[in-house]
Amino acid sequence: MAETVLESQPDLMLDLDRSAQGDLRTEEMLVNMGPQHPSTHGVLRIVLRTDGEMVLEAIPHIGYLHRCAEKIGENLQPYQFIPYTDRMDYLAGMNNNQGYALAVERLCGIQVPPRGQAIRVIFAELNRIASHLVSLGCYGLDMGAFTPFLYCFREREMILDLFEAACGARLTYSYLTIGGAHDDLPDGWIDRCREFLDYFGTKIDDYNNLLSFNHIFVKRTSKVGIISLQDALAWGLTGPCLRASGIRWDLRKVLPYDGYEKYDFDVPIGRTGGNGEIPHGVIVGDSWSRYYVRVLEMTQSVRIIRQALDQLPSGDFRAPKCTNLKLPANEVYVEVEGARGQLGFLITGDGSAIPSRVKARGPCFCNLSITTHVCRNVLLADIPAIIGSIDVVMGEVDR
Repeated sequence: MAETVLESQPDLMLDLDRSAQGDLRTEEMLVNMGPQHPSTHGVLRIVLRTDGEMVLEAIPHIGYLHRCAEKIGENLQPYQFIPYTDRMDYLAGMNNNQGYALAVERLCGIQVPPRGQAIRVIFAELNRIASHLVSLGCYGLDMGAFTPFLYCFREREMILDLFEAACGARLTYSYLTIGGAHDDLPDGWIDRCREFLDYFGTKIDDYNNLLSFNHIFVKRTSKVGIISLQDALAWGLTGPCLRASGIRWDLRKVLPYDGYEKYDFDVPIGRTGGNGEIPHGVIVGDSWSRYYVRVLEMTQSVRIIRQALDQLPSGDFRAPKCTNLKLPANEVYVEVEGARGQLGFLITGDGSAIPSRVKARGPCFCNLSITTHVCRNVLLADIPAIIGSIDVVMGEVDR
């Protein structure tokens, strides 16, 4: 019967012959991923050029969340611009507040009191943990693991409760401001923070058991989206994305600010698997390494917060007269180690109360730029693994 069908359809017979000889051609297709796709972590559109299940090229299209933040900064006094920094990386608003405040302070020669510096370190590290928890939970969700998402957001809510007790806000804080902190720590806050640290320290093992060392998760993320150290440096990657490629570069260690030189902590980097702690098959610079560096960073942030609480000095929490400043006719550029990398602010003064130029250097913008380079000739299912491991926040990319 089969022979009769083939004899009656000579064109089909010809196609089968071509397929056997390897001459069968497929047609490339352009596929839009986003700008509402959950795996893009925001309003990011990625145009994929595919050949079957293979992605030949991935081109990110940004700008959907552009809000003219820098131009707004050139029309407001510095203390008025602090709330706008929260809206950049809206998962790590404290770190953004800190970066801009440090730039203004350096331009104007403002000295932050020791207590104000310690409060900044505590809240910056708490926000780093909260930001990494979102990254871990959502990354697991991208890979098909739902339970870790619930665990991570449970602990994040506890951090947001601490933020709310200190400044009344849970997402956009405007708490770390020019001269120090907006308010002093409320009564009982330190004890609540210590209780959270004791509780949270045991939960990292749960994340590792549920997700980090899960066989399926390791298979989906190891040897995927490998970024060599040379490529990471060439594309301007910073933060966990850079350290996962094998270099110990952290501004808190290299160029310390707000008293970070007083704290003892380690800088985790990516390592090749097979040594017991790191699963077999993991390669320095792959997607799993970028994920796991963030897990290790949370442990180090706990160490820093404990030391800051133990050494918390008394006295003023904010320098006096930090509003209605006259900005000197000078220019400064200051970077801090944010949750996603080096966040920098350039401010140019002209003697008036309003800066003549404000420029922000968002780490997510540079980290995202390597997408096209690293997403060549990979499987379609690997794209969420690669994008999720880079951990972008589009409010910071677009500004």
